Amino acid sequence: MMDGTSDSAQGDGGLFGRPIFEDPQARRLSRVGVVDIGSNSVRLVVFDGAARSPAYFYNEKIMCGLGAGMPETGRLNPEGKTRAMAALKRFQALARGMELPPLTAVATAAMREAEDGPAFRSEIEQETGLRIWVIDGEEEARLSAQGVLLGWPGADGLVCDIGGSSMELAQVKAGQVGRRVTSQLGPWRFMDLEGGKKAREKYIRKTMKGLAETLQTTGKRLFLVGGSWRAIARIDMERRAYPLHVLHEYRMDAAAVLDTLKFIEKSDPDELRSACSLSSARMSLVPYAGEVLKELLAAFEPSEIAISSYGIREGLLYEQMPQQLRDRDPLIEASRFSEAKDARRPGFGKKLYSFVLPLFPGADPSRLRLVKAACLLHDVSWRAHPDYRAQTCFDNATRANLGGLTHGERVFLGLALLHRYKNKRDGTRFDDFYALIDEDQQREAEVLGKAMRFGSMLWMSDTSREGARLEWDSAARKLTLFLTEEASPLYGEVAESRLNALARAMSADGVEVKTEG
Repeated sequence: MMDGTSDSAQGDGGLFGRPIFEDPQARRLSRVGVVDIGSNSVRLVVFDGAARSPAYFYNEKIMCGLGAGMPETGRLNPEGKTRAMAALKRFQALARGMELPPLTAVATAAMREAEDGPAFRSEIEQETGLRIWVIDGEEEARLSAQGVLLGWPGADGLVCDIGGSSMELAQVKAGQVGRRVTSQLGPWRFMDLEGGKKAREKYIRKTMKGLAETLQTTGKRLFLVGGSWRAIARIDMERRAYPLHVLHEYRMDAAAVLDTLKFIEKSDPDELRSACSLSSARMSLVPYAGEVLKELLAAFEPSEIAISSYGIREGLLYEQMPQQLRDRDPLIEASRFSEAKDARRPGFGKKLYSFVLPLFPGADPSRLRLVKAACLLHDVSWRAHPDYRAQTCFDNATRANLGGLTHGERVFLGLALLHRYKNKRDGTRFDDFYALIDEDQQREAEVLGKAMRFGSMLWMSDTSREGARLEWDSAARKLTLFLTEEASPLYGEVAESRLNALARAMSADGVEVKTEG
């Protein structure tokens, strides 16, 4: 763990070791296409970027409804088959245009259980050349759990993935997937159950009780995977007027979820769908998914609920990673990749981190990783217009596809980067976001931002020794800058102004500049 020492003191290992994406094994994963054929949708995702925290180079979803009506007919929905075939032909053509390696394609509950599933699979392979892996429920649960591990390397709790025709549960702990079970609790299975809502509640409760007895996991963190869960979370945001519309790592508790389920019952579906930008196909399943979620909370009594945008598709990518890559911090890897790709001086972020580190004595590893990420990202938005760099930085940090970040951590990182380019944060369009972190964290983010704003002016060649260092005496509340003779010309009027701004942010009683031999 990080103890306040520099990267060089730790060698290549540890939380802030050498960037793994430079390794050939990691770069081989830099662009991977995955197709997910589910009961509701058929989706193509092309991952690109730092392999440990991939960016979404391309993402397209078609709501086909292959599982619609299957409980009555035992067969795939005919219209859904037509739509799915057209989508898969398009995806193959896109893959050829992107010069991707062969797509990895998986199919889940609808394809594996329909009596015409094998024939449709053969038809797809014949017409598109796409080889499809039809996975069973436990494998579906494992891959979804691996997707969660991609975003949360240290995840500990229960993963629940809901689709149209099934619902899977898997235990995760210490980077490993434990017990996993599958069920027929997808909305397509019971939405037309004879007896209406009471019959559905009885069926869901009985099934959920059996799952809870098998897993014997209560009081843990619950990770929700799947479009219906994300739709409910989006409605929860709408109900709460929550400012940051990023679903990944969105947190709720059981009471909030139950309030939102009541809110859904009382709201006009069309108005709610429009306000939350949900498709009509997705909105039609939300009330039924809500009935499942209510019983899920009652059976497993989670301590906290987190939404994961990562699932089967990300789990397939995780499957291809060597263990060395899985063990790395997704935030740091993504930040390093951004620096290497977009910064004016790739590698300067490491020097900047060492420079600002004395301002955070006693900070724990969870805070230091954010300081590290900010230093790596401090200059990646330099191409933006000067008037909008601060806003661009905040937007990038809070809305980017980054794993391993809570919403509060996103705001902290965004605020630090905003202050990298702007002294004051008041009057921006982000004022509502700041309340997601407390005042002490806001002040700490400001200090980090202003330290980076000052440190970025002390730009020396890679071959020169460290030209400047900071020292903070918390007892005397004194900030001291030490400069070598070689670096002293860099300390001009603008640099002095920025150092004084940093001192004010720290409520320093004194500032001193010294030249070292």
